[in-house]
Amino acid sequence: MAMIAIEATIVSTAMPQIAGQLGDLHLYSWVFSAFLLAQTATTVVFGKLADVYGRKPVLLIGIAVFLLGSVMCGLAWSMPTLIAFRLVQGLGAGAIQPVALTVVGDLYSIEERGKIQGYLASVWGISSVVGPFAGALIIQQVSWAWIFWINVPIGLAAAAGFVAYLHESVPPKSQSVDYAGAALFAVAVAALMISLTEAGTEGGGAIALGALVVCIITALLFILQEKRASTPMLDVALWRRRPIATANIATLLSGMSIIGLTTFLPMYVQGVLGQSPLVAGFTLTAMVLGWPIGATLAARNFARFGLRPTLLFGATLLPLGAIGFVLLNPSTSPQVAAIGSVVMGLGMGFLSTAAIVIIQSSVEWGERGAATASNIFARNLGSTLGATALGAVFNISLATGGRGIVPVDFDTIRQLLERPGTLVGEASARLALGHSLHLTFWGVFVVSVLTFVTALMVPRVHHPIASSAVSRPGLER
Repeated sequence: MAMIAIEATIVSTAMPQIAGQLGDLHLYSWVFSAFLLAQTATTVVFGKLADVYGRKPVLLIGIAVFLLGSVMCGLAWSMPTLIAFRLVQGLGAGAIQPVALTVVGDLYSIEERGKIQGYLASVWGISSVVGPFAGALIIQQVSWAWIFWINVPIGLAAAAGFVAYLHESVPPKSQSVDYAGAALFAVAVAALMISLTEAGTEGGGAIALGALVVCIITALLFILQEKRASTPMLDVALWRRRPIATANIATLLSGMSIIGLTTFLPMYVQGVLGQSPLVAGFTLTAMVLGWPIGATLAARNFARFGLRPTLLFGATLLPLGAIGFVLLNPSTSPQVAAIGSVVMGLGMGFLSTAAIVIIQSSVEWGERGAATASNIFARNLGSTLGATALGAVFNISLATGGRGIVPVDFDTIRQLLERPGTLVGEASARLALGHSLHLTFWGVFVVSVLTFVTALMVPRVHHPIASSAVSRPGLER
């Protein structure tokens, strides 16, 4: 999990130097989009395969694919080849993340599972802090290729641990795998992600429209395939169960709100409050630190308060934290933004940990991989939807202005952020930027409220296997 968690921040730190050597700066964002695209498109597929063939083979294959992609990324000779190898990395991540969480659900009871989920959440928090420092150190001391090659010893150690200690007794199954459905589903999701990613970019309208057409066509073909397949890849009945459906919708909406915060808060702190990038990074790090703390506290209180109250508490913290961003103005201290970030981070820790345990406790062993993957899929899709929707609010507001607000272009905002104090008409640019970001923060608040409303619909979960981990089929402790 640490390999995937640290990937985003460590690569972000090194990308300016990588782009400087490889060129094709216009493809910069696709180095990140390609990874998320492949991961999101295959998460559900690998979750289903883990239910059919067992966790161990799928997990080991995922690690192997991820490490292959990592090695090739370090050998990339151009930006297009780096993007292609990042797709391979994303395929491996699509197997590792859901199956690793599924193994936790197999091995531990609810009381123990919450604690382990808290440990995994702390991995993400630590990685987000360590990643930028590790990336900067690697760039200064050795080749940027080691940004990717550092995964190899970690991945080999993890694989060796799974081979030695993860013992499965999965009975052979006669059911076939719907590979055609899996391929169509992956293509449909990938096309949707491309459409959403390109919709908010300059000149990306044609690509977004074409990808949307591909998404619709493949989605229709997928539906036809699932109707005739003897064992469909996507169990619609599973996704429609109330605990899974409501918890996944709440997760999707929470992902939308958090991506709005991580995308636009640093811009507000630097461009409107006039603070340094270091201060902007601190306000965001506060959220990242709050997340594992919330997850750990949630894990320790499942037995005392229950899963649903823990989920609702986290869902309540999200809009409370978002209020702080709605109240921001040019004279506000950045500490207000940091406090809002901490509160929203705590909320995500409580909500995400409770949601995954609720979902895993709603199914038997043979469905747990698909159910866990559905939750990760919902979070990733929510991040993409949130970036697109809130980005559209920001872009339209900048282009149209408002009452007493003069519209500005993106080049002006870029100059304001890169060289503050040197721009002619800087005051009006700051005013326009602040107005646009204020509307975006209102969007974050509205989505956070919707998350709370959806969380109210999540039912209580009572499952007979929740208290016994050792007797579950398929896995031995």
